[in-house]
Amino acid sequence: MIGIQNLTKTYKTKHGTVKGVDEVSLTIKRGEIYGIVGYSGAGKSSLLRCINLLERPTSGTITVDGTDLTSLKGEELRLARLKIGMIFQHFYLISQKTVFENIAFSLKAANYPKGQIKERVEELLATVGLAEKRDVYPAQLSGGQKQRVGIARALANNPKVLLCDEATSALDPTTTKSILNLLKKINKELNITIVLITHEMNVVKEICHRMAIMQEGRVIEEGSVYDLFASPRAELTKEFIESVVSFDVPEAILKNCEGPIIKVTFKGKVAGEGVISDMLQQCNVKGNFLHGSIEYIQELPLGIFIMELKGQKDEVKRALQYIEDRAAQVEVLRDGR
Repeated sequence: MIGIQNLTKTYKTKHGTVKGVDEVSLTIKRGEIYGIVGYSGAGKSSLLRCINLLERPTSGTITVDGTDLTSLKGEELRLARLKIGMIFQHFYLISQKTVFENIAFSLKAANYPKGQIKERVEELLATVGLAEKRDVYPAQLSGGQKQRVGIARALANNPKVLLCDEATSALDPTTTKSILNLLKKINKELNITIVLITHEMNVVKEICHRMAIMQEGRVIEEGSVYDLFASPRAELTKEFIESVVSFDVPEAILKNCEGPIIKVTFKGKVAGEGVISDMLQQCNVKGNFLHGSIEYIQELPLGIFIMELKGQKDEVKRALQYIEDRAAQVEVLRDGR
């Protein structure tokens, strides 16, 4: 659906030329929700704006639904952009216009048939759950309601792609969840491909199918959200994941541990099985649970546990092997005394 090949975007500053995006290549599949994650300055916003050519790449190509956007100009580019909706962090609604008029404005700008505008706006208001707010002004809306207007406006011209630029960063957690649920509904019912940039891993965990981690303009790791949560490779990926799935054990607790301390990761249906309890019955060891939880990502369980094993070395070794044969990953965090 979206092909990004060797994309580079440079900016000229008083200190010289800076690369905002550095040789990025990505493939985003039709109908998926794809997250681009990074801290401020990582290049994710520049990359997003290049996808619809709000910023023209310095080099490389952007292909959307089989069309090379980087080869288009003028009217051809304008028409191609109609199939790419965009949602912004700060809403950018016209304060002097009602909710109805804000959405209608997008349709008029795209030369939508005048006789069909009213019906289309009312359809969009129903989709985002704001039918009763059609005649109020932005100042009378909550942040979540403003973003729903922004989503309706972005959907006005039946886009195939929806770009979300930190769409929930200005919202409280409850409102964020409602907006993410709306985006999931839109993705499922309209089969719209969604590209979402964020620095919030909770957002990615909640909604995205696949993700890319960006640092200093480059993609340093990419894959399914589930796999990256289960087995992150890059240190920055681990840092982001630990911001939502933290397994820090207080040093005061660790000082009292004598046996090896292990971190066990269970993937898929194995996460719900009693592998550890079975191991304790099979091997002559005792287990001391220090931390653990089961996370659900795309409705699939991911179990992560930290525990101390106590027993003779050969029995501890046998216990580790028993778990390794049934778990996705076993990491020895600290050897026994």
